Amino acid sequence: MSAYILITITTATRDEALRIARTLVEQRLAACGQVSGPITSIYPWQGVIETTEEWCCTLKTRAALFAAVATAIRALHSYVVPQIVSTPLDAISADYQAWLDASLQ
Repeated sequence: MSAYILITITTATRDEALRIARTLVEQRLAACGQVSGPITSIYPWQGVIETTEEWCCTLKTRAALFAAVATAIRALHSYVVPQIVSTPLDAISADYQAWLDASLQ
């Protein structure tokens, strides 16, 4: 298992994505948060296929912090079931890894 991960979430607004990213970086649960969008998401919700505009937030952190990050996201997020998914980072340059370590709890 990779020691580092990207966590991807989606939010209803750019401001919400920015607020979550800033809070997690301030708490040193994420070393970096990148917000992009808008994106269009299509998904089933309560028996209906929804099409909505969302914002994507990608957070860089340690795999060991996933549970703490997920808890913080749920506390800050407006969705009933927020997307909180991780992707392992299998190759990281040494200098970037050192920066990650210095930036995280």
